Formats: sequence, C-alpha cells, structure tokens
Amino acid sequence: MKVHRNKAIFGHIFLFVPEKLVIIPTYKERENIEKMLLAVMALEGDFHVLVVDDSSPDGTADIVKACMRDFPERMFILERAAKDGLGRAYISGFHWALDRGYAYIFEMDADFSHNPNDLIALYNACVAGADMSIGSRYVNGVNVVNWPMGRVLMSYFASVYVRFITGLKIQDTTAGFVCYRYKVLEKIPLDKVRFKGYAFQIEMKFTAWKYGFKLVEVPIIFTDRSEGESKMSRGIFKEALFGVMQIKMKSWFRKYN
Repeated sequence: MKVHRNKAIFGHIFLFVPEKLVIIPTYKERENIEKMLLAVMALEGDFHVLVVDDSSPDGTADIVKACMRDFPERMFILERAAKDGLGRAYISGFHWALDRGYAYIFEMDADFSHNPNDLIALYNACVAGADMSIGSRYVNGVNVVNWPMGRVLMSYFASVYVRFITGLKIQDTTAGFVCYRYKVLEKIPLDKVRFKGYAFQIEMKFTAWKYGFKLVEVPIIFTDRSEGESKMSRGIFKEALFGVMQIKMKSWFRKYN
C-alpha cells in the first residue's frame, strides 16, 4: 500500500492510496472480461482494475458492473460514448488513474493474450528501478503462441523498422502490456498524444525514452486470443507504418525537459 497524502493523524495529513491500477480497454469482450477480472483479483498484491469500455453493444459493461458488486473497492468502470481507438481509451484511463494518485499504472488487453500473472513481473521491474516496464515478446527470441507466421513476421519486423527510424532501444516497440510509474504519465503531455492504435504504443515508449525515463523489457509469452474478435485492422497497421516517421520528425522540433 502506497502512502501518499490526506488522512489526519496527530495533526498531520496523509492519504492511503492503493499502489497498482490495471487499465483494461474493452470493446465487445463479453467472452473474456469476467474471467480476466477474476484472474487479476486473485493475484497477490491488491491490484485494482479500471475497465474502459467504449459502449460495447454486447453487454461487456453489464458484466463488469456485476463483477464490481463483489469487489467494490478494487474494481471500476469508465464508460465512453463511442468506440474511439485504443489510444484514446488508455488516455482516458491514465487521467483517471493520475487523478486518484496510483503509483503504478498498467496497460493490459482483456483477451488473455497477456497473462495476468505477468503483472507481478512488470510491477517488480518498476520497483527495482524501471520507470516503464514492457512485457516483451521479442527480448528473448520470439515468444508468440497461436499467431500465423505471417503475422509474427509482420509484428517482429515492424519493431525492427521502428528501431531503425526512431533509434528507440526496445525490441518490442508495439507491445501493449506495460507498467508506468506515476511520474512518467504525469510528465508526458497526454492530451497531445496523437495516435490511436499500434502507433500509440510506439509514441508512448518513444516519448518516455526522449524524456529520459528508464525503459526495461520483461520477457513474456504472448498467446493469441481464443475467444472474441480481434480488433486488428488494415487502418491500424497503416497508422503504425506511417505514424513512426511522423513521431520521429515531430521530435526534431520538440523540447523534452
């Protein structure tokens, strides 16, 4: 439990705020969300969860609210009016987390492609000194299960391309399984983050690196979803392809201090 501010004890003011918040964006994840929430709740370390739901038409939000009754102090939902991209969902969640003083803020998918048990390893990496820890598919070879070879190659060489263009020293630049320290998200001007899909993940890592924060990759095994629908699209891939060059060129005219 992280001690911040605002509880009166002998004339001093303290506030006891939980350390860890896992942000899970959802759109049509009714097959997975309850199982994922219960898996996170079962972890040691008092993880909290914020589901950011983009008005899923399949009742995902209703399932979350039913689960919240059993964990009213650890499970929350933020409902947005429409589907507006992964990046926008996370930005909304980041603001929510910063307003409440969480010390460690995580990104994670709802579909079990990210193993919830690995949240502990990401947290431990930040406790050990990382400002941003990244669940990496490629830091120790290629650790991806149930993807067709074409998609594995596309993802792997996308990171090679990003490193070449940006100079970012990360093997898995598009990874979406991440832990941030509070100070990273507080420093990055979140409302100026431009991209919504895979380019959002690249932009966040690149910006944190340019600000001088320490990024550490933690090896994970990524397993493709077995239930529900993939949100990958040609538009998301195109944004990442061309967005990398825009991120790099924008950095030439920006001060990081």
